[in-house]
Amino acid sequence: MDSFWPDVDRHLVRYSGAGTFTPEIIERAAGSYVFTRDGRRILDFTSGQMSAILGHSHPEIVATVQRQVATLDHLFSGMLSRPVVDLARRLAGSLPDPLDKVLLLTTGAEVNEAAIRMAKLVTGRHEIVSFARSWHGMTQAAANATYSAGRKGYGPAAPGNLAIPTPNAYRPDFRTPDGELDWRRQLDFSFDLVDAQSVGSLAACIVEPILSSGGVIDPPPGYLAALRRKCDERGMLLILDEAQTGLCRTGTWYAFERDGVVPDILTLSKTLGAGLPLAAMITSADIERAAHDRGYLFYTTHVADPLVAAVGNTVLDVLERDKLDAAAADLGAFLREGLADLAGRHEVIGDVRGRGLLIGLELVVSRETREGADALGAAVTRRCLELGLHMNVVQLPGMGGVFRIAPPLTCTRDELVEGLDILDRAIGDVTRG
Repeated sequence: MDSFWPDVDRHLVRYSGAGTFTPEIIERAAGSYVFTRDGRRILDFTSGQMSAILGHSHPEIVATVQRQVATLDHLFSGMLSRPVVDLARRLAGSLPDPLDKVLLLTTGAEVNEAAIRMAKLVTGRHEIVSFARSWHGMTQAAANATYSAGRKGYGPAAPGNLAIPTPNAYRPDFRTPDGELDWRRQLDFSFDLVDAQSVGSLAACIVEPILSSGGVIDPPPGYLAALRRKCDERGMLLILDEAQTGLCRTGTWYAFERDGVVPDILTLSKTLGAGLPLAAMITSADIERAAHDRGYLFYTTHVADPLVAAVGNTVLDVLERDKLDAAAADLGAFLREGLADLAGRHEVIGDVRGRGLLIGLELVVSRETREGADALGAAVTRRCLELGLHMNVVQLPGMGGVFRIAPPLTCTRDELVEGLDILDRAIGDVTRG
């Protein structure tokens, strides 16, 4: 008898809040699919953990790993290698001035930790503002700035963490006379609250240009520019967390490009390594110099590792050569059209939103009341998996079940059609009982 699942129960820490694992044993993955021990092929509409933007086991990534691991994989943290310097130069070259100083680490939480630590040191302040639906990671400072989950039961957060309302156009809290989200009034109110709570030590605001774990919430055009002004008025740094939106997923190289805003610090992670643990914090020479002069310390075992840096260079090669920003925009429009067609057939689909190949599909009990449909979302997720489609559903208080749809940028229209057909059938099967 196979001991796999008994061993899971006996030996694995349950690290998600739900305490459950996908009930499949995954043996391998290739392209847009994962394959189970039983031989089932499952279309992956999540790109792994929203990371495998080139699909699974991309041949050029495989070749880079094989070559690099045989020559130079890991070094003493004070040593440098050509892949690290090349990747830093290329990332800086892909960004507007003055973002030209790069720190290479492993995960999104780690680079957000590094960014917050730098912001506090440079400003000499300690207060951090973030969205009430945010997810920035599970290490200390990143977790303190995370409000969508994981705050209960761990004792007090660090002093000075302040939350502001998320600009959710589908569920507006401040409304214009015609019922739309009045985000300007909401933002003014948000910073009135910040000013009231602040002890005069505002260091930075960290936000995602599109809140993914928060339910794929895309702030309205103009919001980030107005947020930038709020930060500037208070001497705060603006940190943009592009863990899931960076590197072509939204149809542009960086999601902040739409708004014409340049952050003081940018963090990249998931998409940079295309599934391998690689992340980057990028800032200006002036901020880096000020931090260094004050003794900035973020020294880790895997800082500037050559193996994953080489992978990052290959990711940039493929993104540039195959013009995957344009591909994401084109495929995203096709996917949005298909989801809108599903919404025309299924009353439980309340909203379709997002950009490029990062799309949110929110399920509701009623389109009129917009009452959340958490149980329905969980049931549709299970049925999709049975039919051969892996979906991720976000379930937060006050919202319905929101599917985060983020297939690889290398997916095909036929694969998108396959996923849409399975989702259509799954929703129909569940709602018909």
